[in-house]
Amino acid sequence: MVFSSLLFVFLFFSANYVTQALMPDIRRKNIVMLVFSLVFYAWAGPRYLLLLLGMVGICWFTALRIGAAYGKSQKKLWMIVGVALVLIILGVFKYTGFLLGNLKALTGWPKVIPSITLPIGISFYSFQLLSYVVDVYRGEVEPQRKYWLLLLYASLFHQCIAGPIVRYQDVNEDILHRRVRNADLSAGITRFAVGLAKKAILANGCAAIADQLLLTDKAALAAVPAAGVWLGCLAYMLQIYLDFSAYSDMAIGMGLMCGFHYKENFNYPYVADSVTDFWRRWHISLSTFFRDYVYIPLGGNRKGTGRQVFNMFVVWALTGMWHGASWNYVLWGLYWFVFLLLEKYPLRHTLERTPAALRRVGVLLVVFFGWILFKFESMSLLGTALKGLFGGNGNGFTSLATGLLFKNNLWFLLFCCIAVTPLGKLLRNMLGNLSQRSTVFRWIDAVWNVACPVLLLVLSAMALAGDSYNPFLYFQF
Repeated sequence: MVFSSLLFVFLFFSANYVTQALMPDIRRKNIVMLVFSLVFYAWAGPRYLLLLLGMVGICWFTALRIGAAYGKSQKKLWMIVGVALVLIILGVFKYTGFLLGNLKALTGWPKVIPSITLPIGISFYSFQLLSYVVDVYRGEVEPQRKYWLLLLYASLFHQCIAGPIVRYQDVNEDILHRRVRNADLSAGITRFAVGLAKKAILANGCAAIADQLLLTDKAALAAVPAAGVWLGCLAYMLQIYLDFSAYSDMAIGMGLMCGFHYKENFNYPYVADSVTDFWRRWHISLSTFFRDYVYIPLGGNRKGTGRQVFNMFVVWALTGMWHGASWNYVLWGLYWFVFLLLEKYPLRHTLERTPAALRRVGVLLVVFFGWILFKFESMSLLGTALKGLFGGNGNGFTSLATGLLFKNNLWFLLFCCIAVTPLGKLLRNMLGNLSQRSTVFRWIDAVWNVACPVLLLVLSAMALAGDSYNPFLYFQF
């Protein structure tokens, strides 16, 4: 079950919201939320629910041992045990096939590589549990003595399979004492409606264009004209932001409706004026996780330039691996490492003197080619796509089919390009400011607050009705 389905919107979440609202106290609300969260997770594969229960049990137990330990060395030992067990389980499920496949390519052994299905969302809830154990060790949070409440934290269906990565200290108070205020309810409904429309209408539309042009057959991809490859990569660049940020919007919106306050995860990264700025805006919960639990513990920038470069290399290699068990993701992570390094050292002063508009264009080009690395897990397909951008496959510049596809989707793509900028937010803020000074605009603002989410929900339902194209990008996580 995914957020962008009629079953989820009009049955599952509606039932969850109503049932919670009927509960008279926080304990019963939490029980209802836990039951719904476990049903939601089990929907994709009941056998992996046992894995989630087990990993939560490991972290619950080791955190309690950390809390009960007397000396720092004993606390550290239990922290290492908890972290190591979670990482081993994550590694077995996510990277066994990748590692054995590379070993077989080098040595011919093993003859048979086991097929291990990746449990959905394991990367997200593993990182949440890791942050919990480490934060208990650091003394930033108290260990949760009730197993079922820690399970609720790890399994909250709003964010357990698609993020954002939520830290225990950010939601502990909401789990124990949350209240739903009218302002949060209104903001949550609007945020969810915006996210659903982003996914159902914009991201899915971009995906349909990208998948028509960025084909998975090498010969067919080589035949796509250069203009078609550029168009497909542009559509994919729009799709991946609209899709990823849409799930975060929906998670934040549902959280607000239920009394949870999740932090922002995307902040219009395509208007960034530097590569560093891009990663302050893109998947913020993941970036801050690697900063706080890998980069800073390794020494950050406190131990000289050479050590800082090494620490950055480790972080970006791991960032690439986190996104998928394939060499293209490692290459993608190191690609960003190189550009961050160039920006921090040899190009620093040059970029400081460069006009902001040119810096933004440069960042967009870096992002554009980065997403091509991210798109193709096959190195052969990746090479074909990169050559195809410049006519290196003998594919020509354009074709009648490419021209028609572009013309038929021109206005849609232009709207998507506007949607990834803060222009809509700025216009909404302007309306809010005008409503404080004018009765007419106050009425317009009131009508808009009611009509906007309703309209977006209706349009999204229409887009999702029937056998509509609705890809889910999070299976690899």
